[in-house]
Amino acid sequence: MKILITGSNGLLGQKLVSLLYLLPEVTLIATARGANRDEIYEDYIYESMDITSEENVLSVFRKHKPDAVIHTAAMTHVDQCELNKEACVDQNITAVNHIVKASKEVGAFLLHVSTDFIFDGTHGPLTEEEQPNPVNYYGWTKWEAEKAVEASGLKWAIARTVLVYGVVQDMSRSNIVLWVKNNLEQKKEINVVNDQWRTPTLAEDLAKGCWLIVQKQAQGIFNISGEAMISPYELAHEVANVWNLDKGLIKQADSSTFTQPAMRPPKTGFIIEKAKKQLGYNPHTLVEGLELVKEQLLSQ
Repeated sequence: MKILITGSNGLLGQKLVSLLYLLPEVTLIATARGANRDEIYEDYIYESMDITSEENVLSVFRKHKPDAVIHTAAMTHVDQCELNKEACVDQNITAVNHIVKASKEVGAFLLHVSTDFIFDGTHGPLTEEEQPNPVNYYGWTKWEAEKAVEASGLKWAIARTVLVYGVVQDMSRSNIVLWVKNNLEQKKEINVVNDQWRTPTLAEDLAKGCWLIVQKQAQGIFNISGEAMISPYELAHEVANVWNLDKGLIKQADSSTFTQPAMRPPKTGFIIEKAKKQLGYNPHTLVEGLELVKEQLLSQ
């Protein structure tokens, strides 16, 4: 199976490369904007591709004719999306239309990666049947992208995920786990919200979930996340436990004390029974995931 990944320089993209490039049944085409950041693995094809350019996307797809596409690339910085709406639309909606058009032309199965931020956060954890109602611009663009995929006429799937964490060799952005660890190691006091709830997702688990969907050509929407429903404040304590850091530096705060351009949904998190039953998806526990990140950091 020839699989094309977008956003291969990102955290999920790099985890997908490390998972898929060794599989004998997969020919991997990794794509991202600019140069390839992943210099560890060989034996796969890398193409620089700007997802906001229809011409560029069509050219790469016509050249490689993938059987399946895993679309991970997106503008995911929630506050930047609120402040730069034009760029957010370009990367999260227009680009998806280009990917859809190119996938149709070559007859590829399309897996689109989405987010819990399409929901308003009034309750959780959520099933795949929950009605989206985004409270910020990022969430709105991701929901619009989902609708474009669903209406495409393609064989499609959507993998929704939550608060992804992990580490790769060349990190373009941090995540909550690394932020907490790095600050506590520097003996810095941190304020962490205690009135939001999520099901944090290890990047390796998300990559595995994406592969299971593509491998089985499973169609429809799948929640792919961790199982532990936890607040960022509680998560920070788990990070401190795993790295044996000072929990006294972690201070509780509620969302109203943060001035951020974009609203956050208070309570999301996912119920993952569908993915477990239909895909055989089995994520790490939160502590297992944190321990894995700790091992990976030690080996860098």
